[in-house]
Amino acid sequence: MHLPAPEPASPQASGPPVRDPEGPRRVTLLELFFDLVYVVALALISRTMVEQLDWHSAGQALIMLAAVWWTWAITTLVTDLYDPERTEIKLLISAVMFGALLMTTAIPEAFDDRGLVFAGTYVAIHLGRGLFLMPAVRRQPQTQRRAARIFVWFLVSAIPWLVGAFVSGDARIICWTIALAIDYVGFRLAYPVPGLGVVPEKQRNVQAEHLSERYQQFFIIALGDCILTIGTMFSLEHNEAENIAAFAVAFLTTLLLWRIYVHKSGELLPSAIQAAKSPSKFLFTAPYTHLLMISGVVTTAAGFHLVLHEPTGETPPAWLAVFLGGPALFLTGRASFEYEVFSRVSWSRPGGILALLTIAPVALYVPPMIASLGALLVLAGVAYADHRRSHGKPAETPSPPH
Repeated sequence: MHLPAPEPASPQASGPPVRDPEGPRRVTLLELFFDLVYVVALALISRTMVEQLDWHSAGQALIMLAAVWWTWAITTLVTDLYDPERTEIKLLISAVMFGALLMTTAIPEAFDDRGLVFAGTYVAIHLGRGLFLMPAVRRQPQTQRRAARIFVWFLVSAIPWLVGAFVSGDARIICWTIALAIDYVGFRLAYPVPGLGVVPEKQRNVQAEHLSERYQQFFIIALGDCILTIGTMFSLEHNEAENIAAFAVAFLTTLLLWRIYVHKSGELLPSAIQAAKSPSKFLFTAPYTHLLMISGVVTTAAGFHLVLHEPTGETPPAWLAVFLGGPALFLTGRASFEYEVFSRVSWSRPGGILALLTIAPVALYVPPMIASLGALLVLAGVAYADHRRSHGKPAETPSPPH
């Protein structure tokens, strides 16, 4: 009796774990599982920001959000360039998930006693990823050089990250701001390294369906912060009418943020990436535009903390900055996002920001719930303008900037 000879392993299974351009492009279940960490991270950032609401705490929250976002964005890029179904990439995602969760636990005290945990984990995630990928793709020198370029930039930014962990106060803010600037600028410049140059254009190709779906999913996660806040901060300290009114304002605001995002740029993002002459341009712009929108959503969720806890009484200027600043940040990012997809910006985006600035002086003299209602009405106006612009007209096709 002769047993059939075993089939040779496929090149994709035995070779470097790069993604097959012709392979499946859908998001894997492990990637969705990985995202769960960020629900907690965003919730902790918004909650930490309102514990001592001032410009100082707002700056700290922005630094933490930018750091958390970058761990997600770079990991998403890895799963877009490498095969997420390969065992080694699954192990890498799981390791990053562990690190991101550890980093998340340090958020409430990142600028106090747990700065080293926050910064050290951030550095370990990015340097560990490079140390893992460079030997994994050793059979493909160009891919290995791409990983080496990225590793070098994170190695440079690790210095201010770790120095910042051993100082305190404004010195830590300055060090970590410099570190983030290195990380964000390096990405935008395609990681130039002396002797290696920049990441070549052909190595920046992105999977339109996969990358766009990942960004859409993270925006939903950010909205999950709003929903979590609404559900956990619903207060019974006031009369039932005030409770329900504040609850309704917060929920409708969240609904409008979702509506404005998806109409129509959010829906057409995959088509826009495919239609672009250089899809890699989206690779270099989408992280920044989405960070702006997510910052707006997280700030809006922080406002829900305040209005649900105290819907009546006076509105302090710091509270008002959160109530109106969150939607303004979101609309600013949304305008940039629209330009990415359609090469134009609807008048409703700057119009909404101007309306928020216009109502600010009056909102200082009304209760927090009324101030939040003003922001809600502005977002409703933006959503209505979007509807009027597209209602009854042929479907608009993406026209990314050249």
